[in-house]
Amino acid sequence: MDPVLEIKELSGGYIWNRPVIRELDFSIHPGEMVGLIGLNGAGKSTTIKHILGLLAPQTGSVRVMGLERGDDTGRYRGSFAYVPEAPELYEELTIREHLRMTAMAYGLDSAAFERRTVTLADQFDMTDKLDSFPQTLSKGMRQKVMIMNAFLVEPPLYVIDEPFLGLDPLGIRSLLDLMVERKKSGAAFLISSHILSTLETYCDRFIVLHRGRIAAKGTLQQLRSSAGGAPEKTLDDLFYTIVKGGAT
Repeated sequence: MDPVLEIKELSGGYIWNRPVIRELDFSIHPGEMVGLIGLNGAGKSTTIKHILGLLAPQTGSVRVMGLERGDDTGRYRGSFAYVPEAPELYEELTIREHLRMTAMAYGLDSAAFERRTVTLADQFDMTDKLDSFPQTLSKGMRQKVMIMNAFLVEPPLYVIDEPFLGLDPLGIRSLLDLMVERKKSGAAFLISSHILSTLETYCDRFIVLHRGRIAAKGTLQQLRSSAGGAPEKTLDDLFYTIVKGGAT
């Protein structure tokens, strides 16, 4: 099965010939959830910006559904949805208008828009907020709007950056349930988070970035083998061991 996301020998950053990330090589297939973890400054955000097409590779390539950014920008960007760490909303648009704008950008028809809007608003306890403006919402509610926009369009790939920050328990549960549901339908996920216990429970594989390079990658069992084979080690334990130099 062809990968949804394929990154080959990717190096890049913000200044030419001064890469932040170096020679990254990984892929994500349909129905797979992969956790991207690392210390602050490890290169997670830079990696995500390359996937989103906000940064051009200095060397190597990023492909989503077989396409690079320069092949067909519209199709490339229509192949994924992104949930940023910090909510970014238009203050002059209501929540419903945000969702409608997203539907228009992705070519979602009116019937699907209405049906999915009702379902998502109910799941995230936001039904009575659909005609509100962002300035009336808490940070957690604004984050729910970002999540609702991403899951409205049902793309092949979801790129999610620290999704649990600010969410209440209902929001966290609703997001996790949606992720599992979409994964079963064949969607691929790349999730960056510092909440390693949640990633350990839900992700199939993990990529550990350290100082701009992949320090380790694989299933939990593969990470355990690379860290000495201790079967009882949690992802948090393994991460500590890897970034402290106990595994490469």
